[in-house]
Amino acid sequence: MPDPVSSPAPVTGLHPTLNRWQVLLYGLGSMLGAGIYALVGRAAETLGNAIWLAFLAAMVAALLTGLSYACVGGRYAKAGGAAYVTHRAIGWPALSYVVGIAVMMSGLTSMATGVQAIAENLEKAAGMALPIKLIAIGLVLLVGGIIFRGMKESMWVNILCTVVEASGLLFIIAVGLRFWGGVDYFEIPPPATAGSAASSLTLALVLQGAVLMFFSFIGFEDILNVSEEVKDPQRDIPFGLIGAMILATLIYMAVAITAVSVVPWRELAASKTPLMEVARRAAPWLHGIDHVYLVITIFAIGNTALLNYLMGSRLLYGMSCQGLLPAPLRRLHPVRHTPHVAIVVLFVIVTLLILSGGVKPLAEATVLLLLTVFAVVNVSLILLKRRPGEPTGGFDVPLIIPILGALVCTLLIIVRVHKTITDPTPGSATAPLIALAIFGGSFVLYLALKPRAAAITAPVPDDLPPA
Repeated sequence: MPDPVSSPAPVTGLHPTLNRWQVLLYGLGSMLGAGIYALVGRAAETLGNAIWLAFLAAMVAALLTGLSYACVGGRYAKAGGAAYVTHRAIGWPALSYVVGIAVMMSGLTSMATGVQAIAENLEKAAGMALPIKLIAIGLVLLVGGIIFRGMKESMWVNILCTVVEASGLLFIIAVGLRFWGGVDYFEIPPPATAGSAASSLTLALVLQGAVLMFFSFIGFEDILNVSEEVKDPQRDIPFGLIGAMILATLIYMAVAITAVSVVPWRELAASKTPLMEVARRAAPWLHGIDHVYLVITIFAIGNTALLNYLMGSRLLYGMSCQGLLPAPLRRLHPVRHTPHVAIVVLFVIVTLLILSGGVKPLAEATVLLLLTVFAVVNVSLILLKRRPGEPTGGFDVPLIIPILGALVCTLLIIVRVHKTITDPTPGSATAPLIALAIFGGSFVLYLALKPRAAAITAPVPDDLPPA
């Protein structure tokens, strides 16, 4: 919709510029993060040499929601993403508002922790004390500038970062391939209790590892917020989203097999940098491996920050178009055609998060926020599929897929909350309490601001009317 106050020139909305391969690289870049380098060690502690099975099971669980996202992304290509789909299906503005804020907070806290991690890595590389928070804010400004330039520029940077971070994992696979076949890939840790019967690989054990590995696939949901800028969303979003999940799974499984083939699983579990240990043993001729992977880590975290910032700016723009957020957030720059007001607002919020400190517990809480959003989107798809008059055609999934997706996400929430509450470690219950506070605070904020969400009613016949 044109915005008469954004500029004297007519700006009719976000420009569709992304093709299917760019969508795929967007999704792959969102999922392949620095976390995998430590996650392999934690998985080895639970599953031993069978960690590859955990990645496979996690992909199946994540793909249920991924298929639902591919379906709604192709049919409802709106920048509001989960907030738009939720309100279209359920018609409760307060819930849509809370969902949108939850998605935004997950991205912003990830950014705030990520850019500070980059600054800390730069300090380590420089070997001298640096102003961490100032550098982190500068990095946010740099990323915001790239996003302000446009989607094409952002995608070129994403492609570069994705190639670098994927290369680090592919290198480990390449140098460790000659070790494949040297161990029993179904060997698991012995029972903790002395005198117990020998451990066996059970479905329960695989699922326990899958719960841990599930979070390595988080990131695919960001595609929903850029769907409005995809040239052919009905075809390109399913191709890119599902393709990215399959590629990530193949890379993760190959890395897992390589890791246990090169380094005994007990040593992997005890190592603080398990994959770097794999690289050292598989490629002893490569000197300075620590510095190489320091650079890869910076690119991986930087890419996550870029994509989260991009997602957040489109989310604020989309929610503003829905009438859930103030109208200025939907203004587009007359030349760059980017939501420049939303980009500036996000910069201010992330800067405040960086300066406030204590972002880590907030970032951990956002995992619960995202799982809740996943469950809501699956339920929304169930309602939309059963409602007459909704768009059909293109990529579709049977009703059982969102039903199973909602159940899996609900189960993961229960497991996550139960684990944090029963953990005797001080402060372990902080994350679910923060998640609950964010949901409650978002609802209170909605009541206080009273956004003009009556601009949407459910069911929505076609496009949204102007806010």
